[in-house]
Order: sequence, then structure tokens, then C-alpha cells
Amino acid sequence: MRKAKNILMVVENLSVPSDPRVWREAQTLRQLGFRVCIISPKGETRDKSAYDCIDGIHIYRYHPAPAKHTSFGYMKEYLLALLKTFGLSLKIWYRHGFSVIHAANPPDIFFILGLFYRFFGKAYVFDQHDLAPEMFRVKFQGRLALCYRLLRFCEYYSYRTADIVITTNASQRQLAIKRGRCHPEKVFVVRNGPDIARYAPVAAEPSLKQGKRFLLVYIGIMGTQDGVDYALYALQKLVHQRGRQDVLLALMGDGDQLPALKALTHQLRLDPYVHFTGWVQRHDLLRYLTMADIGLSPDPSNELNDRSTMLKTMEYMAMGKPVVAFDLPETRYSAQEAALYATANSVEDFADKIAILLDDAELRRHMGAYGRKRIAEELCWERSKLPLWRAYETLFATAGTMEVETASLSAKGKEDLLPSIIGGE
Repeated sequence: MRKAKNILMVVENLSVPSDPRVWREAQTLRQLGFRVCIISPKGETRDKSAYDCIDGIHIYRYHPAPAKHTSFGYMKEYLLALLKTFGLSLKIWYRHGFSVIHAANPPDIFFILGLFYRFFGKAYVFDQHDLAPEMFRVKFQGRLALCYRLLRFCEYYSYRTADIVITTNASQRQLAIKRGRCHPEKVFVVRNGPDIARYAPVAAEPSLKQGKRFLLVYIGIMGTQDGVDYALYALQKLVHQRGRQDVLLALMGDGDQLPALKALTHQLRLDPYVHFTGWVQRHDLLRYLTMADIGLSPDPSNELNDRSTMLKTMEYMAMGKPVVAFDLPETRYSAQEAALYATANSVEDFADKIAILLDDAELRRHMGAYGRKRIAEELCWERSKLPLWRAYETLFATAGTMEVETASLSAKGKEDLLPSIIGGE
């Protein structure tokens, strides 16, 4: 009998299992026969316990530093996260053991753990969700150049420390190869594909539209880079300049821009047309998406978003909803004919595209059906997880510690039958 390999996953940006990508990766690795432990911060309203074991996955959580959205505040938050993660990693090493550290960013600081544990024969996986230097520059509008250079340093050494690198799309992969000088064979694209089995309509609830004819939805984090203010400005044009008083916008999520967005809603006289739900549970998310007519992806064009894949876009598609988005390279790759694309950062054109869809039920139906089919056939997690399998196959095969059955990878349509590559008798 071969001994199972243990994986330690670490994440700072969101709590687990609320972080959908980390949780899907953890479940997939668990299904493949790995033993998985995760370190994450506690959530404010969910994931608040210090320890949970869910689906056989051990989750250890620490109390994060209070959120302060300044450069010093982020530095304090990240330093505290690094120290607490290191402490919990020692506890997990003693209790469970691990042979791999799988670190999700942002921030790009966990390469320090990778360097430490390299002395004890542990492998390091850098799972790049976002481009941290570009995110910083967008948040602080090009200020604090020294901090930006520090982030570039951390990113570079995250690439260099990693035995393999995982990115969410081809744009980020090219950056890892070019900017991080990674060998192409060690960089794998694992897309943010939704688990399509979990996206199905529920019983219709017309009351969610609050008496309006149409429901627009936005789901996700509300930060500077997410462009929710663009959606509000577009709605203002529809309601107050074009007389579209038959529309409600449901904003599902939270983030550091939430207070400013609520103030902007009031300033634009949109209070009757906007509903802030906060974070919602899975069932409530499906309730709103079932009733939605259009999903909005208002992420503006910038050096971060142009290389980012928006999970919300694919969640709309998974529910068969048409999308309005700015014309960003990775968004266009994901949605293709499931979206209408507004000129980058043009509020007027964004409003135009919403209006086109509001007035054409057949176009909404056609785009929604196309999006659902594209997710099912190409972009769902069942497809996305295959490169994750290959990444770990490469990691252990390079180390000479794992036997694999590569023939199963080429069997078309067999993604749900991925072999248990570690463990077993």
C-alpha cells in the first residue's frame, strides 16, 4: 500500500469554504485521494470557527487583523497572516503531516513558507488567482511606487520558489513565463469554472423583483477594481435619462467599497431601483439568479482586469443568463456570444447594451442558452479540474514519488472518472 500524500493549502484573501476556487480545488484533490488541510482567515459573518472538518478536509482558521484599506493596513494584515499561518502550519505538520504547500494569492508572501519548508523536503505550489502588483496599482492609482516594487519582488520569488505554478487563464500564464521567467512546462492554467451541477433554477419568486419588470444582478466582491460604480452610473442613465423605471438592480456581495456604493446610490437617486443583499447563501444566490434577466460584469478595463477571469460572468452563464460586460480580453474569451460587450469604461455604451437586452426577450433567451451550453461543454469545473490533475501529476512525477495512469487523461468525456492517484491498496 502506498502512503497517501498530504497537502496543506493556505489562503489569506477569503475564508474557506466561502472561497469557491480554493474549496473546489480542495474537494478535487480530496477526491483524487490526497489528504487535505487548509489554513484561512475567519470570516466576519461565516466560517467563524477556529477548526472544522468538512467532507474530510481539515480547515484551520485564524482571526485576521481588522481591515484597514491603506498601504500600512495591508502590510500589517499580511504580516499577521503570515505569522499566524506559519504557526498553524507547524500544528498541522505535527498533527497531520504534509508534503506539499499549495498557496493561493493574494498576497504573494507565502513563498517564505515555501522556502522554509523546502529544507524539510516539502514541495511548493503557487496558485495565482490575481496579479497582486497590478491590483495594488489599481487600488492606489499608481501611488506608492516603493510598495509596488516590493509586490513585484514577492511575485517574482513566488514564481521562482514554486515547483509548479497554477494560473486562472492564459494571460496570466504568459506573464508567469515572461515576467516570472518560469519554464512553460511548469505553468498550468486551471480556470475558474463553476460546478454546473450546482447551478440550476429554483422555484420562481416574482417578489424578488420588488414590483419591477426586469431584474439586473451583480454578484461578488465590491472593491475598487470591480467597477460596481459603473453599473450604478449606467442604471442612473437608464432610469433618469431614458425613463426606464421598470428595472431593479440586485447587488449581492460585500467589499471595501460597499459604504461608498450605498452613498452613491442615494446621491444618484436610485434607492428605489437598487437592492443591496450583502453576502448571500447558495440557495439565495440561486433564487436571485433564477429571476434575473441580465447579469452585469462592470469590471473596467485596466492592467489588472484585462488579464483576469471573472467568476461571476461564468456563474451568470451557468444559470443561462445573458451578460453585459466591458470588452476585456479574458471576459470575451469566457463569454463569447453569451455577452454584449460595451466599449471599455464607457458608461453610456454599458447602458446601451443593457437597454438592447431589456427590449429583446428572444436575444436574452438565445444568449442565455449559448452561455449555459458553453459552460457545460467547455468551462465547467469538471473540465477545469483536469489541468489541476495534470499539475499534480507533473509535481509528483518530477519528484519521482508517484505512479500515475496517464491513459485515463486521454479518455474523452471521462473527467468524472479521474483515478485516485495517491493512496489505495
